[in-house]
Amino acid sequence: MQQQLVTVLIIPARLSERIRMEQIEPAMEMCQSIVAGNVEAISGRGWHVLLNDQAIHIPLPLNPRAEVLIREAGTPLEDTVSGTAVFLGHGRSGTDQDVPGHLLSLAERLFQTRLAA
Repeated sequence: MQQQLVTVLIIPARLSERIRMEQIEPAMEMCQSIVAGNVEAISGRGWHVLLNDQAIHIPLPLNPRAEVLIREAGTPLEDTVSGTAVFLGHGRSGTDQDVPGHLLSLAERLFQTRLAA
């Protein structure tokens, strides 16, 4: 059975790569493919971000844009953020949903880019 597609916000670590929205199947394998490894999650209010759980050990490049978005969205961090970040919304019963509009709006303001159509 095919899962429903969800809209995610992808913030690459490399500043030369653009921040983008994509519709993906929220399967673990798809998320692992985007972050290039096993995932760990950081949760915020109504959203969570998936990151490579081995980013520090590989090492992957720092991701200052994702780190700023996480902090500005009100979620404290103890460590830096590295590697590609995938932002999703919280659904009922632990399912993934579209990234919340308030997070997209915050990203647009912080990074002076247009994300929504």
